[in-house]
Amino acid sequence: MKLKPFQLSIALFLLFPSLPAGAQKFLPKTIQFKGDPEYSNEELLAAANLRNGTVLNFADMKEHSQKLMDTGVFHTLSFKFDGVDLVYTLAPSTTLYPVRLENLPLTPGKELDAALHSRFPLYHGKVPSDGGLTEQVRQALEEMLAAQGIKATVMNATYADLKTHKIAAVTFSVTAPPVHMGPVHLEGVSAAMLPRAQRVANHETGSAFDTENSASNLEHALELFYAEEGFAAVKVHASRAGDPAVTEAAVEVPFSATVAEGKLYKLGSIHLPPDALVTQAEIDKASGQRAGPAKGQSLRATWSMISLRYKSRGYLDCAVTPHPDFDDANGTVDYTVAVDPGPVYHLAFVKFDNVSDELRSRLMRVWQMLPGDPFDESYVAGFIYRAQKEDPVLMRSLAGVKVSYDVLADPQSHEVNCVLHFTKAPTVP
Repeated sequence: MKLKPFQLSIALFLLFPSLPAGAQKFLPKTIQFKGDPEYSNEELLAAANLRNGTVLNFADMKEHSQKLMDTGVFHTLSFKFDGVDLVYTLAPSTTLYPVRLENLPLTPGKELDAALHSRFPLYHGKVPSDGGLTEQVRQALEEMLAAQGIKATVMNATYADLKTHKIAAVTFSVTAPPVHMGPVHLEGVSAAMLPRAQRVANHETGSAFDTENSASNLEHALELFYAEEGFAAVKVHASRAGDPAVTEAAVEVPFSATVAEGKLYKLGSIHLPPDALVTQAEIDKASGQRAGPAKGQSLRATWSMISLRYKSRGYLDCAVTPHPDFDDANGTVDYTVAVDPGPVYHLAFVKFDNVSDELRSRLMRVWQMLPGDPFDESYVAGFIYRAQKEDPVLMRSLAGVKVSYDVLADPQSHEVNCVLHFTKAPTVP
């Protein structure tokens, strides 16, 4: 590991020119730390392996300073002894990141943070990108797993935000052995629903274990299953249950899921915003027979239809949020739909890739969405079919040609670049 340099202030040693610096011994009245209020004096003393009342020489002071720098928590460090007090001045690092557990069968949170803090006083839930404190935490996580009977190899890596591409966390993951979701025990499920609900739960068993998301994924799978059957108010709480089981093939983490099924609801009414781009008649048709079961598939089709209508007018960021209102006395559920359309996106340009100039010219004659028009992806998706139908030459020219497209929307300018790719299918000998 590359050591970081630190600054030294040695004004005291100039007072004793007759003695070599390394031979001088001092007993500081106090040892103080300044510059980084994140850490207490006691935490810094422990991290530096220092104690008040200890006799120190220059080499000792430098060695304890290096212990602090080796953690990677500080950008620079200097110290000065004025004959009475030993003062360390710290400049905190600006590159500490939250810890993220990827597939470790440990429970993230206060207890785990407290256990790591008791080992490493400078651990406050964040670590540098590598080395120092990060390596100490990695080794500690391996030891914690070993205490559960899991002999695992843990590695760390930086985790980048998908939008900003900047480092957002340091991830710790088990590389060997594989960690899977184990069996799922269901509670609160009625006898009529148990066989099918258990099949849904069993489908999750054997999937890759995710420390943060496995429980919520199981909840979502069961809630979706119940919603499909008309149990619109179902609530599911999933959590790990018991110690992981270690087999020759993998580590299996068992789960328990408690289901509050609620009632089987019938669909009442769906209320739209007054300025919605969809009519009530269209909603009634999309949602199926009124007063029928509030089945998830029918409802999803309704919300999707609303979203697609807005996106066809250029509202690519449109968010459709249904708010249920349950009438337990009558066993019905009404929905009030909120629509946040967002800004309108406009076509900036369209490009036909890998075609001849003649074919490009024919395609442009048929293409009707002009630069500056609200962007409609459904128009792009159906363009080739319409073009071939309108122009027999295009029908012949595009025979055996595979067409795909890319839509590049800029969230700042709200402009869309559209590229259609034309690939001729390989000739079969």
